[in-house]
Amino acid sequence: MKSVISRRSLIKGLGATALGPALVPLAAAAQSETKPWWLGDGMPQESAGTPKIALPLNVESITDEAVRGRVQIGVYHVFSGGPPIPWTAGKLQPIVDKLKAGGVSLGNLMIGGFPNSIYGRPGRDEEIEKVRQSIQAAGQAGLPVVEYNFYAHRAIEGYYEETGRGGAGLSGVDYERMKGLPPLPEEGTHSLNEIWANITYFLKAIVPVAEKANVRLALHPNDPPFPLSRGSEQIMATLVGWKHLIEIVDSPANGITFDCGVTQEIGEDPVAVCNYFGSRDRINHMHYRNPHVSKPYVKYVEGFIDEGDVNMLAVMRELIKVKYTRELNPEHPRGIDYDRVRGPIHGYPGGGGYGGDLYDVAYAKAMLQAALLLERS
Repeated sequence: MKSVISRRSLIKGLGATALGPALVPLAAAAQSETKPWWLGDGMPQESAGTPKIALPLNVESITDEAVRGRVQIGVYHVFSGGPPIPWTAGKLQPIVDKLKAGGVSLGNLMIGGFPNSIYGRPGRDEEIEKVRQSIQAAGQAGLPVVEYNFYAHRAIEGYYEETGRGGAGLSGVDYERMKGLPPLPEEGTHSLNEIWANITYFLKAIVPVAEKANVRLALHPNDPPFPLSRGSEQIMATLVGWKHLIEIVDSPANGITFDCGVTQEIGEDPVAVCNYFGSRDRINHMHYRNPHVSKPYVKYVEGFIDEGDVNMLAVMRELIKVKYTRELNPEHPRGIDYDRVRGPIHGYPGGGGYGGDLYDVAYAKAMLQAALLLERS
């Protein structure tokens, strides 16, 4: 056993030595307008005028291995949860620069830490000021998108692990698993009118700052889109709600994370919804996944990206039609044995890791190339 471990350690060390310096020419090729030598002419490629396939990367602990793991599979754009607010340019700029040196661009940070704003409680003005400062810092660092959630309660109690092809892990979702659960004391219960009033107050305070900073805001829909989440109604659980959001402050800085999976979950047509928000330039981030829906809003399974109810090629073609050029995340990798042995596993029941991400990225790349070819014909 000792010799095996020693040999693996030696190979790992040699790999790090060999691949580390390669980041420099790789970064130069990825950031250059000149086509890298390894690209042929047979298939169209991601470019400034197309969606940008992106994967998560924890910016609090960036490693060369994690950056290489993205670049090696042709992913040059990443996103992450952000640090505690308020952000500063001094905190964000080194992160942006370190990633750029490795060949990737940071396109989106998730901001949080404003519960009083969500619930309309004392202290929300102090929180909002921290959010405003953070958006200004994002703009100074050249970060194009700041994403956020506005859940009264996130209905994670509805998730469970389902088994798919060959024993792979899928994420099942069923409202019956959490229906009737009592409110949490720290959250309370909130009506649609309350949360709409709170987010209106929030947006009117931060969107003008985002406009000046050249930053776009992206609110993710409620997912799961259950009717009630521990007694609270959900403002972003219906298409009507999504449309109302972008009307509160009419600005490209006030947009959504368009999730074709959630769109299918609520029984809407992902292509038509993509057109609605994309033609208005209100898609500021994109999630690309494919659930199978048994009953809209309340019961579905998040399976492999090639198996659900969404016409993924049609969605990609619509993104190109509306000239969407920001990040596209083929999210929620499925649980396969390769990742179960190696880890780490992403958060959802039945979720996967790097091997699952690789599968989803390859599929998304194929859809992008097919859509681009069809656009040419």
